[in-house]
Amino acid sequence: MIRVLLAEDQGMMRGALALLLGMEEDIEVVAQLGRGDEIVDAALVARPDVALLDIELPGKSGLDAAADLRDEVPGCRVLILTTFGRPGYLRRAMEAGAAGFLVKDGPVEELAEAIRAVLRGETVIDPALAAAALSAGPSPLTPRERDVLNAAVDGATVADIAVKVHLSESTVRNYLSAAIGKTGTRNRIEAVRAARRQGWL
Repeated sequence: MIRVLLAEDQGMMRGALALLLGMEEDIEVVAQLGRGDEIVDAALVARPDVALLDIELPGKSGLDAAADLRDEVPGCRVLILTTFGRPGYLRRAMEAGAAGFLVKDGPVEELAEAIRAVLRGETVIDPALAAAALSAGPSPLTPRERDVLNAAVDGATVADIAVKVHLSESTVRNYLSAAIGKTGTRNRIEAVRAARRQGWL
């Protein structure tokens, strides 16, 4: 049996996926979670062969959790399953060690086959998304610019951001200015939107 950990924040979607995957003769869902910050602990207990992770999870994103699993539970293969087929997400998923990346609108048979494929050591990527990621290129944002934009997401002031990321206000202004320039936008709110649209945040 292929042991699968499933992390999805929407309860109905999580339950439906678990039910459908459980109907496959060779797949057993051994853990179901609604939060990203519970993934590693659950994986250490359940010892799944494959972790099926959504990106947008409370507590910690599926992308960050994928990187944690690579370090803490190296025998577990990661398959990212998301509603958001953004090129930047795909690139970040691969950097985090994910073995696959699929969008949620595919048939469950395709998902089951992807689980089997990543367990065989293959990489499974949604073809349309792969093409988009290649044409989009890498994120122009540095890790620090990304941190500062992430901290600016809720309309935080420069002072708030400085406290959150442990930098001086003038340094925060410099990073914001650089991020605005790189995203080709007019202000930090637009910069956050543009970076999110590309999957850079």
